[in-house]
Amino acid sequence: MHTQSAQGDPIEDRALSMASAKLLVTALAALLAAAGGAGARELSRLEMTSAEMIADGGGMPLIHMLRPLRGSGGRLGRRAGVPCDSWRFAVETNSVRGWSTIPARCESYVGNYMMGGHYRRDSRAVVDEAVAYAEGLQLAGDGREVWVFDVDETTLSNLPYYAKHGFGAEPYNSTLFGAYVQEASAPALPETKRLYDRLLALGIKPVILTGRREDKREATARNLAAAGYTGYEKLLLKPQDARVHAVEFKSGERQKLEDAGYVIVGNIGDQWSDLLGAPEGARTFKLPDPMYYIG
Repeated sequence: MHTQSAQGDPIEDRALSMASAKLLVTALAALLAAAGGAGARELSRLEMTSAEMIADGGGMPLIHMLRPLRGSGGRLGRRAGVPCDSWRFAVETNSVRGWSTIPARCESYVGNYMMGGHYRRDSRAVVDEAVAYAEGLQLAGDGREVWVFDVDETTLSNLPYYAKHGFGAEPYNSTLFGAYVQEASAPALPETKRLYDRLLALGIKPVILTGRREDKREATARNLAAAGYTGYEKLLLKPQDARVHAVEFKSGERQKLEDAGYVIVGNIGDQWSDLLGAPEGARTFKLPDPMYYIG
């Protein structure tokens, strides 16, 4: 079962490649629209040339082969010149915390990672394990098993937004991002959508748990539906006046689920704050995201 999941279905792989290409084109279009006359400079900054457009094993177009550009990452970067790939590794292992922007010199590196094939391959590796785990579960059959999903950079990809805002090199702007959320135009992350659909087929109910505030409920629900996420059990957002950190809020909502009789068999998100804090769920899965940090 695990081997079958890792290899994948050829038709499904082609569909994912097409979805990936659509996501890539959407993000590039957003980048060029924002750049205007400076579009050529933006593409040059991302180091994308026709000679560097290659395809990975799954037929996914790559913008650029990763180049470990050197940069800084807070105290870690001040102590030594940390290459951007090492900085990203430290971020993904939750070793670097509390940062507000990516190192300025890592903007091209992170952009190439996110819009090239590496990000998708890393996401696929995580989801392959999640699917294999879900397929091996012995379910009670009472409809109480649920799987918790985050929204931003988990069910939905905000690459069209971040392509216009430095892939995390610019400070977070709640007004600009809020306006983008209201557009309800974010595409699905294809790997997460594959897991979501498989869970529904297995009889595991998805629960969407996001740090977005209640004033974003209508736009979030509309965006999820447009991206193909239907049939979920609950959509949980943070109360408008709540003043709690993400770990406290999300773990509290998971506790409410358990108190209501649900069994959290899985939990997936792009931030460690999506996954930490009891009850975490029977098993957690961390998707890559070097663009921003939520503590």
